[in-house]
Amino acid sequence: MRRFLMTSTVLFACGATPAAALAQGQPASAEQGAEADTTIGLRDIIVTAQRRVESAQRAAVAIDVVGGSDLVGSGVTQASNLGTVVPALTIQQVGPANAAFIRGVGNFSVVVTNDSAVAFNYDGVYLGRINATSGTFFDLDRVEVLKGPQGTLYGRNATAGVINILPTQPKLGEFSGYGTLTVGNYDLVIAEAAANVPVGDQSALRVSGIVTHRDGYLRDGTSDDRTQALRVQFKAEPAPGLTIRLAGDYTHLGGIGQGFSYISRYNATTVTPSGVPLADGMLTPAAQAFYRSLGAGQAGQVRSTRDAFPRPFQNSNFYGINGEITWDTGSGVLTVIPAARWNRLRTLSGAGGFPVNQRQHDRQYSTEARFSGKAGMFDYTLGAFYFNENVELYQSTLTFGSNISFFTPTTQKTESYAPFARLTANLTPQLRLVGGVRYTHDKRKLNSTNVALAFNCAVPFTCANAILPVSTLTPGDQPFPIPTANGQTIPGPAAGTTITRTEVSFRDTASYSKTTWRGAVEFDIAPASLLYASVETGFRSGGFNTSVGFERFEPEYLTAYTLGSKNRFFDNRVQLNLEAFYWRYRNQQVAHPGFDKGIPPRANSITENIGRSTIKGFEVDARVMATETTLLSGSVQYLDTVNKQFTYISSSLLQARTGCATAPVTPPTTPPTTSVNCAGFPAFAAPKWTVNLGAEQTIPMGAYKLVVGADTQYKTERYLGFEYQPEQLQPSSWTSNAQISFGPSDDSWSLSAFVRNIENDRLLVAPIAFAGVLVAYTTPPRTFGIRGTAKF
Repeated sequence: MRRFLMTSTVLFACGATPAAALAQGQPASAEQGAEADTTIGLRDIIVTAQRRVESAQRAAVAIDVVGGSDLVGSGVTQASNLGTVVPALTIQQVGPANAAFIRGVGNFSVVVTNDSAVAFNYDGVYLGRINATSGTFFDLDRVEVLKGPQGTLYGRNATAGVINILPTQPKLGEFSGYGTLTVGNYDLVIAEAAANVPVGDQSALRVSGIVTHRDGYLRDGTSDDRTQALRVQFKAEPAPGLTIRLAGDYTHLGGIGQGFSYISRYNATTVTPSGVPLADGMLTPAAQAFYRSLGAGQAGQVRSTRDAFPRPFQNSNFYGINGEITWDTGSGVLTVIPAARWNRLRTLSGAGGFPVNQRQHDRQYSTEARFSGKAGMFDYTLGAFYFNENVELYQSTLTFGSNISFFTPTTQKTESYAPFARLTANLTPQLRLVGGVRYTHDKRKLNSTNVALAFNCAVPFTCANAILPVSTLTPGDQPFPIPTANGQTIPGPAAGTTITRTEVSFRDTASYSKTTWRGAVEFDIAPASLLYASVETGFRSGGFNTSVGFERFEPEYLTAYTLGSKNRFFDNRVQLNLEAFYWRYRNQQVAHPGFDKGIPPRANSITENIGRSTIKGFEVDARVMATETTLLSGSVQYLDTVNKQFTYISSSLLQARTGCATAPVTPPTTPPTTSVNCAGFPAFAAPKWTVNLGAEQTIPMGAYKLVVGADTQYKTERYLGFEYQPEQLQPSSWTSNAQISFGPSDDSWSLSAFVRNIENDRLLVAPIAFAGVLVAYTTPPRTFGIRGTAKF
């Protein structure tokens, strides 16, 4: 299958030459959906990535768009699956949260004091926390992935890019809907439905929902899926030129949650495989035996067998309400998007290889207003964005068998505002100049108290039967008395042991401001051929660490140069899009596990500005309607990334092992530290080559049709872990899928069978090294099932 797909794609990509092309159809509004039929051949995909309705082929930006039906066919049910259909994107699911990368730009940290370099927008609303995307991938019109900094039109912190998740909107005057039932291995059951109901002539209500039940992909039952989500939208046109849409959504996540697998234990010079199969997870008898054997190590003085790893769980709820008011004033179009969201997370997870017990409450309010119009030869957009977020986190981390730390609590408040403007000068019908500017001001406030309990032995390493701390949310929940004052030591629950309490508080306020901009030129070579070039800057706000000696980190910046061309040939049957890019990434924020400079040192996630890199390459995307019933597709991305600067200090307490150059810090420190230099290495999650190939054949059968499809993705080796350990290098890989569907020609119903990850490979997603132990989150194994859909 791979040979057929590769050969077909090479033939059409090399054989396509310019010819007289038909002008592309452009629907007047997004009401017509993400995919609109053109007169002949390939369909146009309608996007709003530039805050206006246009064909993706006419959008002079680096963008990948996936329509709602393609998301369903590819099995994309959550954000972490998007990388299977977007070559430039990698999303790592780490415990209950996600870390996203576009072309190697992103961040490993999922703590509340860090923002993502990839901005997520749901239904036009910026999401401060990536985990708030959970449960949103149903009844979607499309997903837009904009690659590179979005320094003018979009909200906060989009140095790497933006992911727009856009639900299907209510359709006025139409009674319609669908129902879908999917069953598969791992006891998968997905029930999804939507109903669109007209309310009079000028308004409509759309209600949609999904229920997912799936057992865990790992043998211990972890990496399961228990999701229920509901979305309600009301849309009305009460007066000519005025549209009002109100929406509300709710998602619940239950079950066990994401699990990891033990890879090895290590020190600076040796690696010992865990002996636990990759498919086990962390709760099987073999995995629990490995965890218990780790002992306290150098981080404590109690040499005792650890208690079993506690059973993870998640019980989280996400709520949101938002509106969109659009008014055509005659002089221009005014759009206002107010929104509010609330997240309530309660989890016990294995994030990073050790138990993390947390309760997190997030609240955010935002408003965006834009006015777009024309003045002579100019098109313009003026706007402003306001964002207010309040995060409260209670968390405990049992990093070593005899040490546990608590945040009781951590609160972070963020207030941000940003006026912006974009101007397009239509110099001729074919030539346009574009300029944009945005001023962003962030004010952040942190209030955090960290309490650490260390369980010690009167005679070091002799307390083999010591009673160790357990994973609880607050210090007072421990099942025995604990010290109540900072620096206090009391007898422990077992003979010969003591418990010492240390406490440190963080109070800080900081403001960050930056003006970012975009300049571009667009030229229509032919009615269906667009050439563009742009330069754009991006900014991600600085923030706080709850680590002594590393209390703050500064903003990071990215400048992107892009040269692109979008083309249709041969009567709209061949599409060939080309993009070359060069990114300069500086003051890079890198989050990593480490020990702070406190006494005693504490383990924590620390973000530092230690990176500077260049990212360059090209992307080719092609689609061919080879016959009226045969569709071939392919994309190739080449990435050349290199760290120009990447130096940090590591503590010997981490039992550090790295593939980077190391040197002792001089003069010597107590405890000893090492300078680590990773200059010359590639960026994280950045394979040199990514190739996506697909083929779809429709076989007419009278009033019915049979559709057979297959696709595959190839990625060369890529580093996925901060330490650049050889074990954190995922070798080159193929992942292939296939699907067959039968139904009537009018698509009123269909019955499909699918198989994903035919190779049945569990690939590394996020290998995390800490304190001498390497664990990894992995991709799902082979899955298969059947899906039935009925529309009305």
